[in-house]
Amino acid sequence: MTTALGRSGGRLLRLALEVAYPPTCVLCGAPGWGELDLCQGCLADLPGLAPSCGHCARPLAQGMPDGAICGQCQHRPPPYDRCLACFRYQGLVRKLMGDFKFRQRLALARLFGQLLAETARWESESCLPEQLVPVPLHPSRLRQRGYNQSLEVARVLGRALGVDVESQLVERVIATPPQLGLAREARLVNVRDAFRLRHPVTAGHLAIIDDVVTTGATVGELARLLKAAGARRVDVWAIARTG
Repeated sequence: MTTALGRSGGRLLRLALEVAYPPTCVLCGAPGWGELDLCQGCLADLPGLAPSCGHCARPLAQGMPDGAICGQCQHRPPPYDRCLACFRYQGLVRKLMGDFKFRQRLALARLFGQLLAETARWESESCLPEQLVPVPLHPSRLRQRGYNQSLEVARVLGRALGVDVESQLVERVIATPPQLGLAREARLVNVRDAFRLRHPVTAGHLAIIDDVVTTGATVGELARLLKAAGARRVDVWAIARTG
């Protein structure tokens, strides 16, 4: 009874918010499509990921079947089980991610969380994770930025999917330099031992939430830590994936 009332109250709250703040396209200002803050035309203009590797989500060459395993994953599989991403990190997606991450456009968290929820439902509805683990920021970076963009997306995503967000499971103990511009090997060294567990891992299936996956060094280091602590499966969910 209490749960039913809670769900009813949640629906009423969402309806009130939609009336007060109707979805509006963040790119052109037109009415949003459904509940999204994007119109259908602008959504169609965003760079899709397919065809992409069925393991790491790295874009594949044109002509290769979507979901094929890339040569790098065949030779050296990443420590996570699967990566899901909504878009390629280019064009308008790159601009929106920059606005969200560096220009205080926190309202974009709702859009990114909704888009990632739709991708997750489409790709893995039969095996959703038990918990979402946003990539943590070091306290010094968090003070500088004022928010953790991965956590903001995870909150929207968790509500949409009904999955718990475990934001206190892992902490970042090394203030690593920015990964931007570093080669793959340098990125791996940069994040080595950067994370530490704050609590025991109790879920068998986890999904790491990140904004953009590039070489996969950061999420790979976090996945290794979670698996060493007993997680059976660790996926990576991100808004965008670089080529």
